[in-house]
Amino acid sequence: MSGDFAQEWGGERARAADQAAMRLNGVPAADGGGGGGGTFASTPAQKRSAANTIETELEPNTKKATEHADESTSTAVKGFNGWDAALGLKKVADTWDQQVKVLIGRLGSEKGSLRGASGLFVRNDLGTGDGFRPLGSQSKLNGL
Repeated sequence: MSGDFAQEWGGERARAADQAAMRLNGVPAADGGGGGGGTFASTPAQKRSAANTIETELEPNTKKATEHADESTSTAVKGFNGWDAALGLKKVADTWDQQVKVLIGRLGSEKGSLRGASGLFVRNDLGTGDGFRPLGSQSKLNGL
């Protein structure tokens, strides 16, 4: 009986591996299943726009929301002074501040990545082209 199970298990694993390989090597289905929306790239203008949105909306609004929450929490901590609730609120406020710091850092990183992506792709394309140039000059030397 255990031999049957092992054989069946092996067959199922092989079928699953084949299906995964087909999905990885295939094109996304037209109905939206199996992958993304079919577009890989965005234009430099779209990247700039996204970076500007981070800079002019997300970062400042996140900071404003943080300041508002800090003020409200500080008021609540003072109101519960001497109670365990005040200690709990203080701990929550400290955790919140750390999470906001991470979020602001992430937004800044994404903004920088968006702004640097176009230059990175251009430098990559130039480097690839430079790598093929010797092949072109060698073809000329060989009369091709």
